Amino acid sequence: MEHPREDSVVIEAGMRGRLSLAYGCADDGQTRLAHLEQVAPLRALFPLTAPGDIAQAAIITTSGGVVGGDRLDLTMVTHAHAQVQYVAQAAEKIYRSAGPDSHICVDLQAGPDSWLEYLPQETILFQGARLRRRTRLFWGPQARILAGEMLVFGRTAMGERFTRGLLHEEWQIWRENQLIWADRMRLQDDIAALLDAPAGGHGAQALATLVLACPSPSKHLPAVRQLLEDQPHAAAGVVNEVLLIRWLAKDVPLLRQSFATLWCHLRAAEAGLPAQLPRLWHI
Repeated sequence: MEHPREDSVVIEAGMRGRLSLAYGCADDGQTRLAHLEQVAPLRALFPLTAPGDIAQAAIITTSGGVVGGDRLDLTMVTHAHAQVQYVAQAAEKIYRSAGPDSHICVDLQAGPDSWLEYLPQETILFQGARLRRRTRLFWGPQARILAGEMLVFGRTAMGERFTRGLLHEEWQIWRENQLIWADRMRLQDDIAALLDAPAGGHGAQALATLVLACPSPSKHLPAVRQLLEDQPHAAAGVVNEVLLIRWLAKDVPLLRQSFATLWCHLRAAEAGLPAQLPRLWHI
């Protein structure tokens, strides 16, 4: 699968973590690991999955968080007919920066007739953090991708709020080398005003995004919207065969619960998989 070319960028000194994973479907029909490359602080572990569920890879940042100047590159591939769930072991912490930006680049590639899940936990932006993150989905014929992200604006349990720093968050979905959806958000300068504005964050402490790329996603809209009825600042829609769900929330645990409910529903409704999250999610 060809990828769009990007202009080179200058990255400040820091850690250079890299994780490249690929799964394929063996002759016996079982999904098996086909490729693994890992450079610290990124690592992958392979926990036992619940009966009836699919192969799972757990992503770990062994440094305990990301600081200014770090770059993490993750590539997760599911080849034709394979089914894999990639899950983060824990929340990702983006620490205060002395000036340089942190970069996280995530590429998800789903081959023909495959199922790929990318289930991170929260990304917590400490006061003064500077993060540039890009997530790209490459969607093959008859493939299905369920992917999401949760952002928390500060260490809410400590009464901290993210009001100073940088967040540059970018999503792209490519279908057979054509860009079918793109989204970009930038928070900088007076971040508190942006988060508090009625037409902006509306006082949000957290933001979540969930996307399902699949054939005929509109069939899921009625059930999804019903599950979102108790979420006053959440919405769902379909753009170019992609189901998009987004939350703004002041209560992070309630957001996490709603996110998990939608995730379980969609993996069961679209792929016939157990309506449950991995044990790592609950630790």
